[in-house]
Amino acid sequence: MRTQDFDYHLPTGFIAQTPVEPRDSARLLVVNRETGGVGHDIFRNISSYLRAGDVLVFNKTRVIHARLFANKIPTGGRIELLLLKELSSTDWEVIVGGKGLVKGKRFNVENGPSGEILAVLPGAERIVRFSEPVAEFIQSAGHVPLPPYITAPLDDPERYQTVFARAAGSAAAPTAGLHFTPQLLEKLGKQGVILVFVTLHVGLDTFAPVVENDPRNHIIHSEWCHLDEQVAQTINKAKAGGGRIIAVGTTSVRTLETAAAHEIEEQIVASYLGSTDLFILPGYEFRVVDILVTNFHLPRSTLLMLVSAFAGRERILTAYDVAKNEGYRFYSFGDGMIIL
Repeated sequence: MRTQDFDYHLPTGFIAQTPVEPRDSARLLVVNRETGGVGHDIFRNISSYLRAGDVLVFNKTRVIHARLFANKIPTGGRIELLLLKELSSTDWEVIVGGKGLVKGKRFNVENGPSGEILAVLPGAERIVRFSEPVAEFIQSAGHVPLPPYITAPLDDPERYQTVFARAAGSAAAPTAGLHFTPQLLEKLGKQGVILVFVTLHVGLDTFAPVVENDPRNHIIHSEWCHLDEQVAQTINKAKAGGGRIIAVGTTSVRTLETAAAHEIEEQIVASYLGSTDLFILPGYEFRVVDILVTNFHLPRSTLLMLVSAFAGRERILTAYDVAKNEGYRFYSFGDGMIIL
């Protein structure tokens, strides 16, 4: 297995810079793992691929205003902080942009409190301590951290949130869920599809390309996730009754498969609360997920490797070629895919 096996060429014109309106008017590429067939649809018609008794699993995480701008003390030089992981109400692991950001360096957050660098981690990562709890100033001082490949301004920050986002804590949106509208969720519920929600707070490692020649040498960052007891029971009951488990997004996949690793008494999943560093590569045996709803992912990314593990590398790369030939929009604000 080589990282270059998960590479593909994508001209920048395919990268969606703005979301479509309404959300469920995005296109839907339909990939059949059994036949290898590839079809085309509109996302709002996703209900035609589901049936009563199926369980749709959504990630209800909410993106926080994780990008902060600050000025160094005493020089006033401007720096950027990107919140990655909460260590306490005032202490965070961050990515910094700027020079001279060594241990002990102090700064003032624009429209916020002061802070200090407590520790220098590998690369651009630091541990910082703010003089006030982050929750008290993040909404007024912070900015939505759009992915680096989106350069167009976002008029409405809520378009980078799912309509069911509730649990604040992500540095990036679970983008497969962006296509769902309240009306579509209602339609699916009336159809008999069971809707459940888990939480995985997405870190920026989701955008990081794998740089090792062998992806098995890549160290994936851990992320916090939660699957509660009621959701576990719903999934176990549905599986026992012949229902299918449909993961909406790779974050839901990782949460479900992490919970499966902690099952007891021969159930499919158990409740789980904690961190996960599950890195799914081809050869992985899925224990929970039967169908995957996802977007199109970056070359050499862990997410592309995950969907390749689910559907087969050659089948996924072929589907991506089809999508390019048909003018699909890629990445966070792009079109969707359902893998049956």
